[in-house]
Amino acid sequence: MSTKSLPRRETVLALLSGAAATTAVPAFAQQAEWRQSYDSGARNAVARSHTPMLSPESLQATEAAIVAYRDLAARGGWQPVQLGDKLGVGSRGPGVVALRQRLIITGDLDANAGTSNVYDSYVEAGVRNFQARVGLSTTGAINRATVAALNVPIDRRIRQLETNVVRLRSWSGNLGGRYVVANIPAAMVETVENGVVATRHAAGVGKIDRQSPLLSTKIPEVNFNPTWTVPASIIKKDLIPKMRKEPSYLTENKIRIIGPSGEIAPERVNWNSDEATRYTFRQDPGGEFNSLGFVRINIPSPHGVYMHDTPAKGIFGDDFRFVSSGCMRVQNVRDYIAWLLKDTPGWDRAKIDQVIASGERINARISTPVPCYWVYVTAWATPDGGVQFRDDIYNKDGLGPAPVAALQGEQDI
Repeated sequence: MSTKSLPRRETVLALLSGAAATTAVPAFAQQAEWRQSYDSGARNAVARSHTPMLSPESLQATEAAIVAYRDLAARGGWQPVQLGDKLGVGSRGPGVVALRQRLIITGDLDANAGTSNVYDSYVEAGVRNFQARVGLSTTGAINRATVAALNVPIDRRIRQLETNVVRLRSWSGNLGGRYVVANIPAAMVETVENGVVATRHAAGVGKIDRQSPLLSTKIPEVNFNPTWTVPASIIKKDLIPKMRKEPSYLTENKIRIIGPSGEIAPERVNWNSDEATRYTFRQDPGGEFNSLGFVRINIPSPHGVYMHDTPAKGIFGDDFRFVSSGCMRVQNVRDYIAWLLKDTPGWDRAKIDQVIASGERINARISTPVPCYWVYVTAWATPDGGVQFRDDIYNKDGLGPAPVAALQGEQDI
């Protein structure tokens, strides 16, 4: 089926939402299948795009999305919805009717889903799809972050797409047969091989005041069971204030103080001065407590940043993952490094697990260093995933405060 065989509104909605997408059939051709899927018990599934964000297909889909959103705006766009902070299956009221209408406008909910004031499985599926497109946890229930995302004006969404299509064009060249893309505002890492996303990982990236940098480099090496040398900025901003409040912090976290003549006991340091900035602080290896977890992925760059595991796995379940001092924490890191090392002789998954379990500090040189790109893209589209939006957390789009992030509280270091 070609897109021309679909009515114009059906085509626009299929593009906007990606609600019916699968890896085998383009979203344009699946509006009918989307309707059928509601009754097939598939409402808990949210399609995940296998198209790389930095690809000709994504660029083309984003250009088409701009046209579609402009057309939608010309027909009135959408109005803000007034909803409670907590709505879910079984909720009733006029707000549910407004929510249905809002989801239908962008194709997240099929127009044939009805106008009932009951929050049923149809609405739940539509909310899940919308949440997936804006980078929120796909709970299918309404919360403050989902309401904030629903109420972002269409004019802002259009400007986001227009700004980011320029970024996508700048990455439209040949990035390599195998490469890694870390999209900072999405706090997400993609591995790409032969033009298809191989793995996808949630990430923890730099805080607003300690931003992860943009870079283009290659990954040459994986360090197993690494030590962690505390950066000077963290010593001054975090570690010294922490020691003033919790004198046992270094000992409990197995961080050693190294001076010119060897190791120094924490009680010998004057924490009410800047004396500590003259020393090296090194954390012992150990995935259960070391800040780098079991693995560090080296990334040569002038910024001194890298990718790594973390013992604080809970952050990957958060919607707001801007928690680091510039480096990047990677979810399911074993899958990630298994992909990085797959063409390096002697480094299959069994070997990786064995080395991690051993606790030995071992470095694995990647036979062919893998290109790695840290980028900043807050809006894009793919043929199989619809139009994606993320908060402009670092205000690089120049559109003002990020609406969803403004709801988030301060995160722990």
